[in-house]
Amino acid sequence: MTTFTSRLRARRAGIARSLHEAVLPARLLLVAKTTLAVGLAWLIAPHTPGVTDEYPYYAPLGALISMYPTLMGSARSGLQTLLGLATGIGLATIVVLTVGPTWWTIPAVVGVGVLVSGTGWFGIGREYVPIAALFVLIVGGQDADEYSLGYLVQMALGVTVGLIVNVVIAPAPLTLTAVARIDAFREQLSDHLRDIGSAVSESWPPETERWAVDSASLADTTSALRTALSDADDSRRGNPRAFGGRGETRHIHEELTRLDRIAHLIRDISDEVADTIWARPGALELDAALPEPLSAACHAVAEVIAQQDPLTPDDHRARGEAARAIRLLLETVDARTIDVHRSMGPGVLAAMHLRRILILSGLRGTDDEAEGEEESEPEGA
Repeated sequence: MTTFTSRLRARRAGIARSLHEAVLPARLLLVAKTTLAVGLAWLIAPHTPGVTDEYPYYAPLGALISMYPTLMGSARSGLQTLLGLATGIGLATIVVLTVGPTWWTIPAVVGVGVLVSGTGWFGIGREYVPIAALFVLIVGGQDADEYSLGYLVQMALGVTVGLIVNVVIAPAPLTLTAVARIDAFREQLSDHLRDIGSAVSESWPPETERWAVDSASLADTTSALRTALSDADDSRRGNPRAFGGRGETRHIHEELTRLDRIAHLIRDISDEVADTIWARPGALELDAALPEPLSAACHAVAEVIAQQDPLTPDDHRARGEAARAIRLLLETVDARTIDVHRSMGPGVLAAMHLRRILILSGLRGTDDEAEGEEESEPEGA
């Protein structure tokens, strides 16, 4: 029942997050620009020369296809779509000039189009290879040559309009969005470690399972953050609003790498504690003297993780308290190991990982710098 409740809570949170992202300023700007580009394309389409003005409905479609949150995404999708269209039209033209559209040539050319689209050359435009071939043969009919020209020209017009709109009203780099999501991930890691600390100090075995279920979501969050950071990098390419180093993302990459390493350590602690609680294979017994200092150390280190600035007095205080809590945990582990003549399995692993997290949580540099700084541990840890 608890697992079901946790999943329901996570699903509700996901829906709320999705709705929130749909009305973010960057998304609303994209909505406005798409509306403008489609309208302009439809306004210009009837004034194209020759027979192309007979197919104005393809211009708004081209504008719609070309509208992406980033300039490079818009240019890439537009060009890939036009390449896919041209290839599909070329396949259909071969049929028109040879055997003509029949009951077997139409499905055959569509099959070839699907085959060609699987090469990876067309990106987002891969679906338009068979579609263009099918439209030319069925919709174009006897006027396949005029239809092909109108189809391609109007789509190119729409793509061009979309690109112009995206350049004139350049989207802001997505750096701030990535930073906000990194901050949320830091808070998630802090909350998760705090939940582990609360779990081991409550009635044994702990009644709540949410902290164990949520552990698996940390890897998914990291993957989603890497995607968001990739989008932020893409949003800077060719963007006039990113000139002069504005929206730089190097420090965000470094921060994500650091938090990812912390997430791995927290998941190890979570898995080991869960193994012990529910007597899974490979579990080691948790000595009765360890839950209290282990809980205190988890809570103290969680407070350090939550700090966004490592140079503030609050951070210095939190790090000192965490170092003392880890030292007390280690002293308890050492004392009980001597008293009972056996390894304090979960306590040893948790102490080592918490110590490592405390070191990583104070680093704000490149990986090379980090490796050097990790040699020096917090005083008293």
